[in-house]
Amino acid sequence: MKEQKFRSTTVLAVVKDGKVAIGADGQATFGNTVAKSNVRKVRRLADGNIAIGFAGSTADAFTLMERFEEKLSAYGGNMKRAAIELAKDWRMDRYLRRLEAMMIVANREEVLIISGTGDVIEPDHQIAAIGSGSMYAQAAALSMLRHADQLSAEEIVREGLNIAADICIYTNHNLVIEVLE
Repeated sequence: MKEQKFRSTTVLAVVKDGKVAIGADGQATFGNTVAKSNVRKVRRLADGNIAIGFAGSTADAFTLMERFEEKLSAYGGNMKRAAIELAKDWRMDRYLRRLEAMMIVANREEVLIISGTGDVIEPDHQIAAIGSGSMYAQAAALSMLRHADQLSAEEIVREGLNIAADICIYTNHNLVIEVLE
């Protein structure tokens, strides 16, 4: 019998006009069953100056979030440096190497994707997406960013996540969105 895993989520972040919005759906699945529909996958860190979103195993994501907070403290709140140092540890440390999650971290100026393979990616167009519905949400957000100048970062994230939820079976419409202004 194949081992069932928790799968889920779509996380989307957009930086626009000096603001960043990061949001995620609330669905967690176990195999082909919805285990919970209102999981909170977005948090604020560093006195509200950094937002983080995660996809993957919840316990693993919380472990990584705590490590990221430690790195932020160690490097004076420098988000990029903290992300690079976390990615190095994540790749090299025997315990951390086994963690199954991805993270988006963002402040008002930039957004980064951090993975367990040691990657810290500065995405094109100030749009970052992770999780099972990420490509749907990213495509929708990119289109809105290009063709709908009047939309705010928050509106783009909300609509991008809703479009992903309409397509991806591992994404729902219970959204949590944080905006840093």
